[in-house]
Amino acid sequence: MTSEQYPPNPIEPGDPFDFGQPPRKLPPRPPSHRTLRVFLLAAIIASGALYLMSHGLPFNWTAKSLVRSMAGRALWSDSAVVHGAGLGADELNNIEIYKDASKATVYITSTTVQRDFFYQPYQSQALGSGFLINEQGFILTNYHVVSGSQRLQVTLADQTQYEAKALDIDRSDDLALIRIDPKSKVSYLRLGDSDHLQVGQKVLAIGNPFGFAGTLTTGVVSSIGRTIAGGRNEQKLEGLIQTDAAINSGNSGGPLLDSSGNVIGINTAIIGPNNIGIGFAMPINRAKALLSDYQAGRITERPKLGVSTVYVAGDLAEALHLPREGGLLIQGIERGSSAAGSSLRGPREAVLVGNYEIYIGGDLIMAMDGQQVDREDSLARLMANKRVGDTVELTIFRNGKKAKVPVKLIQPPDQG
Repeated sequence: MTSEQYPPNPIEPGDPFDFGQPPRKLPPRPPSHRTLRVFLLAAIIASGALYLMSHGLPFNWTAKSLVRSMAGRALWSDSAVVHGAGLGADELNNIEIYKDASKATVYITSTTVQRDFFYQPYQSQALGSGFLINEQGFILTNYHVVSGSQRLQVTLADQTQYEAKALDIDRSDDLALIRIDPKSKVSYLRLGDSDHLQVGQKVLAIGNPFGFAGTLTTGVVSSIGRTIAGGRNEQKLEGLIQTDAAINSGNSGGPLLDSSGNVIGINTAIIGPNNIGIGFAMPINRAKALLSDYQAGRITERPKLGVSTVYVAGDLAEALHLPREGGLLIQGIERGSSAAGSSLRGPREAVLVGNYEIYIGGDLIMAMDGQQVDREDSLARLMANKRVGDTVELTIFRNGKKAKVPVKLIQPPDQG
């Protein structure tokens, strides 16, 4: 089109630029090709819709037919490799240990007879865990799981049930040895070494928390040499392994395993009514002492030294005017204990070190029977194989010099 056919500003009558000529009438704009295509497409769609409504749909329009219409293509993408591939080395280690250890972990039901408000007897059941240690049906668990029981029932992983009997107990370490008479071959766990545990190493706990049999939790050794007090008589348990592996009611007596599947502890206690990531296990070497006593026909009487201590070394020891190699600084001596009957000295005063209060003036225990005390759990480990009536020799630091103090081990006051 030219500018003569479509002037941008046609002159209207009365315009100042009107020279008396009548205005020209512009020819109509022809329809564009784009407009024609739009109308044509709309007509085709309308015709197709009218045909389908009048003749019915030629197929079922469903999700299945949609998938079929995609020529075999799925709506998702599968992983390239299946059947457990893609699991990390640590996950595979957990799975392998669980497959073996879960078969040897048992479910213990302890039935006791109690009396109600009207002194009428009734049966009460407590649940716990344990684990087989040989093919003869010997089982380790906690003393508090079987304490006072009139009937012990053990359920294996394959749901086979047996009556059990108690063989030996160690109340001071909350340990018990019971036995079943298996009718077929049973799986059992191997006992590791708890004397060389390292904070940070991986651990696995298996048990029956709240009755959920065969539960696995994992974590690390959070600390060693912990002392807690609890139970009916506020009994002290010393030299415990602390872990963040979830432990709950029903886990008591179950195994705490290392990454090789060896038992390094027996799950024993938690802080509070439910798990908050602070659980405790009795080191397995203490259970080995119980087993040795039973095998030798001895009565298990585990002595305790009767001191509370804190480990000091390095700069802190020097600041307290103690040898840099350090040791266990006595914070208190229990009345009626082995330590109370010796010449060991307790603290005289308290000082603040950062935000912590430490009692000073007492003896620093540096060795027992010539073996160095260099960890929080040293005394508990060294006492594990001692018995009532033994005498131990402690190397102490007092008044700027070392000395040796003999201590005769007696039965703990809470067992007298």
